[in-house]
Amino acid sequence: MAKSYNYQLTHFVTSAPDIRHLPVDSGIEIAFAGRSNAGKSSALNTLTNKKSLARTSKTPGRTQLINLFEVEPGIRLVDLPGYGYAQVPEELKLKWQRALGEYLQMRDSLKCLVVLMDIRHPMKDLDQQMVQWAVDVNIPVLVLLTKADKLASGARKAQLNQVREAALAFMGDVQVEIFSSLKKQGVDTLRHKLDDWFAAIPPALAPQASPEAE
Repeated sequence: MAKSYNYQLTHFVTSAPDIRHLPVDSGIEIAFAGRSNAGKSSALNTLTNKKSLARTSKTPGRTQLINLFEVEPGIRLVDLPGYGYAQVPEELKLKWQRALGEYLQMRDSLKCLVVLMDIRHPMKDLDQQMVQWAVDVNIPVLVLLTKADKLASGARKAQLNQVREAALAFMGDVQVEIFSSLKKQGVDTLRHKLDDWFAAIPPALAPQASPEAE
């Protein structure tokens, strides 16, 4: 039976402007990515049952740094800078996107990706690019359709089926589920998926490397 992780023990490790400021590249990281208003921070707070583990803001686009959280030694969750909508200067937006791109392409610890999309506006161009990138490099993806409480059950099911249908076109390991931080909907599904992912990585990759090597 797969190990169950206690996500309530998750704690903040560090925030970094780019991968050069992250801890040593070892262990297993599962990253949360999404548009600036997709509800990434709320999902992490709901998953861990902590109201302010990840900072939420009324203003989309406030996750400007790569934020690392540790579930247990060598097992981490990562809150990536939001992409897309953000009312900030173009130069700053480009800086965030560069940090995001570097992390996705160069961080060996990254093993799986959770892509969050507002259920009312899923599969925008940048969302599709994110999923396609992950499929191209054989990283499994869980698409969470957030803010599911904003739709009536019939519309919610229709959106879920539509996005699942669209996900088939990626020809990769892409699972689509609904999620609501407000109603705690889909939280158990997310926990079980993370458990499965962490358990599937060979143990040799999981231990933390010794800090003396810089």
